[in-house]
Amino acid sequence: MQGGSTGIGYGLKYQARCIADVKADTDHTSFLTGTLSLKEENEVHLIRLSSGGTELVCEGLFSHPNEIWDLASCPFDQRVFSTVFSSGESYEAAVWQIPELYGQSNSPQLECIASLDAHKSKIKCVLWWPSGRHDKLISIDEQNIFLWSLDSSKKSAQVQSQESAGMLHHLSGGAWDPHDVNVVASTTESSIHFWDLRTMKKTNTMEYSHVRSMDYDSKNKHMLVTAADESGINIWDLRMSKAPVAELPGHAHWTWAVRSNPEYEGLILSAGTDSAVNLWFASPSNDEKSSDSVSNSTTKWTESLLHSYSDYEDSVYGLSWSSREPWLFASLSYDGRVVVESIKPHLPKTASTML
Repeated sequence: MQGGSTGIGYGLKYQARCIADVKADTDHTSFLTGTLSLKEENEVHLIRLSSGGTELVCEGLFSHPNEIWDLASCPFDQRVFSTVFSSGESYEAAVWQIPELYGQSNSPQLECIASLDAHKSKIKCVLWWPSGRHDKLISIDEQNIFLWSLDSSKKSAQVQSQESAGMLHHLSGGAWDPHDVNVVASTTESSIHFWDLRTMKKTNTMEYSHVRSMDYDSKNKHMLVTAADESGINIWDLRMSKAPVAELPGHAHWTWAVRSNPEYEGLILSAGTDSAVNLWFASPSNDEKSSDSVSNSTTKWTESLLHSYSDYEDSVYGLSWSSREPWLFASLSYDGRVVVESIKPHLPKTASTML
């Protein structure tokens, strides 16, 4: 169940936390990653898996002005992405475009399409419309949630609406519901809030402390997976939000990131500061799998740790499934090491039939 890496590695020059699947690149398995160097000029790397699947190739290397704390790829344009970055004591967010002829230039420059410059508090993340071509973006800082309209042709972004989380809460992250694009979830130090973007009002709250990461299950509209500092990984049925319907033990130290597989229900990745990535399988028992039936305290779940990837020398902060090849994932440890792994060798028979 536990073992070293058999994956494909790639080294960044500096420390890093952020990696994202390039969903819009349907011809290649590609990832974007950004560095976090305090003293040096930071970089964004466009990495592609070779056609033979044996090596990771740098397809583009771009200078970025500051330390990158969040990076997200545009779901409909493979050359566009967003970053949250620090500038001294302040934090900023921007949308960037990779130059069209980047492969023919010795030092290609990123083009800033728009600055998300309405924030007064520390920015935590930027969220793209979950799927398809759309001009809407969400940005979240410690106090507010903003809905933006992006106009790439005019190189501008306009705030459509915003709302404060209130003085009692500090927002720390968020996720956009792929099943209902009017809903965004945000995390605080003690709870998860759900927002209706049409009114920018909170519609529901789940009380749970110190959630570091969360992800919607793209195949089950009622399921949300969360990772907390010390309490591991929790699976929630959003129709009954008082307590999680299943719990996974998480990591030996803080569980930092959690990701549901984009194609196969029940497959979950987690990463932690214990220098490991864990692959989990969690699903209701066969006679209770109907997505229309409400889970409850008597619902039986199958939960198992399929494999622990432990060949890391530093905390693992970055984690991303490949949307093009959903049996592959990329991880990023703080020392700048990217590893792409296949989960196929570690699947039980019940799950391997899905792939």
